[in-house]
Amino acid sequence: MGFTTLEKQICTLLGLLVLFPAFCTSQFTDSRATYYGSPDCYGTPTGACGFGEYGSTVNHGYVSGVSRLYANGSGCGACYQVRCKNHQLCNSDGVNIVVTDYGEGDRTDFILSSRAYSKLALPNAAKELFSFGVVEVEYRRISCQYSGYNVMYKVNEHSKNPHYLALLVMYVGGQNDVTAVEIWQEDCKEWRPMRRAYGAVWDMENPPSGAVTLRFQATSSTGYTYWVQSTNAIPENWEAGAAYESDVQLTN
Repeated sequence: MGFTTLEKQICTLLGLLVLFPAFCTSQFTDSRATYYGSPDCYGTPTGACGFGEYGSTVNHGYVSGVSRLYANGSGCGACYQVRCKNHQLCNSDGVNIVVTDYGEGDRTDFILSSRAYSKLALPNAAKELFSFGVVEVEYRRISCQYSGYNVMYKVNEHSKNPHYLALLVMYVGGQNDVTAVEIWQEDCKEWRPMRRAYGAVWDMENPPSGAVTLRFQATSSTGYTYWVQSTNAIPENWEAGAAYESDVQLTN
């Protein structure tokens, strides 16, 4: 299904992300976290993952930039539980975040939106916690789940049919990273690799003509790699700025 504007997609799907730490059996890893400010306390629409406005408000704005976990862009969209370690101002559950940006702090793995950072705190203790700037934390990878929605592809605004196609991959469920994307070329009967332009954006100059049939390589948090193919294609008359829903979703 195609949407003519990103706004329509965002209005329909925002808030549907639910993060479930119970599905994750991994142990916590020690680290540090800080925060960045924004006028509305949400994330930034100019993050290194290329998510745009989706990246500022997905998961109700509980988002984060990461350093080494960015993994050259394959870490974009990953979900983590982050909680303070032995801090008197923090609650025991912490916050569940989505990676939407790259950032480096003072030996930190996470640069949280101020909205996410405040959720680390006990009730009425957020203001005092902000004064620390950096806190010791522990984190673990958790599953992303998007109720009722499959993986979606948004055509980047810089795309120009039929000469240049750039796609943003969104709503990847489970504990999976997208590590490759390919387009089927019917006349040659072969898959052609797209290039990771940056973050979660993949592109190709002079893509195959006609409808766009895609497959992507998913790598689970355990290192298992496999290919997933969308049997429904992006239509031949695709438009920059439109978003198209696939017929596949990942869970684990």
